[in-house]
Amino acid sequence: DGQRVALKRKITLQNGVAIIVGTIIGSGIFVSPTGVFIQTKSVGVSLIVWLFSGIFSMLGALCYAELGTCITRSGGDYAYIMEAFGPLWAFLQLWVNLIVLRPTTQAIVALTFAQYAAKPFFLDCSPPENAVRLLAAVCLCLLTAVNCFSVRWAMRIQGLFTAAKLLALVAVVIAGVVHISGGETAYFREPFDGEYSVGSVAVAFYSGLFAFGGWNFLNFVTEELQDPYRNLPRAIWIAMPIVTLIYFTANLAYFAVVSGEEMLSSPAVAVTFGNKMFGEFRWAVPVFVALSTFGGVNGILFTSGRLFLVGAQEGHLPSFFSFIHIRKFTPVPSLVFTCLMSLVMLCSSDVFELINYFSLILWLSIAASIVGLLYLRYREPNMPRPIRVHLALPISFLICCVFLVSIPAVAEPVNTGIGLVLIVSGVPVYLIFIYWKNKPFWLIRTSGKF
Repeated sequence: DGQRVALKRKITLQNGVAIIVGTIIGSGIFVSPTGVFIQTKSVGVSLIVWLFSGIFSMLGALCYAELGTCITRSGGDYAYIMEAFGPLWAFLQLWVNLIVLRPTTQAIVALTFAQYAAKPFFLDCSPPENAVRLLAAVCLCLLTAVNCFSVRWAMRIQGLFTAAKLLALVAVVIAGVVHISGGETAYFREPFDGEYSVGSVAVAFYSGLFAFGGWNFLNFVTEELQDPYRNLPRAIWIAMPIVTLIYFTANLAYFAVVSGEEMLSSPAVAVTFGNKMFGEFRWAVPVFVALSTFGGVNGILFTSGRLFLVGAQEGHLPSFFSFIHIRKFTPVPSLVFTCLMSLVMLCSSDVFELINYFSLILWLSIAASIVGLLYLRYREPNMPRPIRVHLALPISFLICCVFLVSIPAVAEPVNTGIGLVLIVSGVPVYLIFIYWKNKPFWLIRTSGKF
């Protein structure tokens, strides 16, 4: 009919809250509170780290609320860096997401899902590695198919599995409260005894903030959010306090039931907690972790497809990735591509090594977006800003981001070097395929056929 095919605004406020909560609460809170405790050996300090990690993520989300309402394009960090600093820096952000961040995140969360989904069938041993990989692949393919078929169904899955993981965490919290109210407070008697320094607490914050990862994911789909000027900040204000409260109280429950020694030796704290508190129903914990991670994979897939779609619309990826289904209004090629990249990551036994490069790239990207916010305030003071946060907020958040980038650079210089090489490797790709306009005809034809 001659009308332009575009993404439709089908994401409601409730869906937006489900995307933020569902993407943040993945496997982290069930599996990795040990990451914080191992750095402090202190119950009190660990709880403070979890609380401040939530507050810090909330500050970042509020800064992103300003960015998301003055630059209403989907794509998150990529769109903001493009607006502030131009195509090269935006392409580098897209490049590391394309080859490392998104496919590896999806693969890791899908593997975690598969590990826990298989666990009830292998209670006395570990599930076979190939069975876990195949189940992870099924999870990725199934959710990609749903996301290609319908935005509404993808959002229903997100809402359903977000509710399931919240239910699981509420069960953990209630069990912990009952345990504490019965007078079981032995592990809280010396809350600040431990082995910690400024450096170790800083590294503990790294683990806490990693568990809060995903607070900016709604910004990747603002073009599909109904009334983004109102619903983006509202979703942040609703979702972030929910997640922070649940994370804090769940850790309180863990510390009430699981001793420090057990926590340090346990690969999954929630499973140890379930074994001690739920008796014959201990099988329910791995089932709920599986439900949680299944919803997490759905949220990451949904936002990844939109990121690559926007990159293609800007000419930074082949135009094929900008195609939208004429009836379903879903970015099918982008979703299929992100699924295929994740399946490739499942084939590699070294996929977990890439996690080491995540933090540097992730926080560099977030820091660049916050610098972009400050720069746009200076360069375009009259740009419409439905939400305008106090200047102290982005400045203090940026200082913390610089701190978070500096820690691993000193502690793990080799991983930092590899992370920087991954970023810089995008420069020649940009110069050859995007910046170079007068390419020979044979190269253009070959590229088009490919």
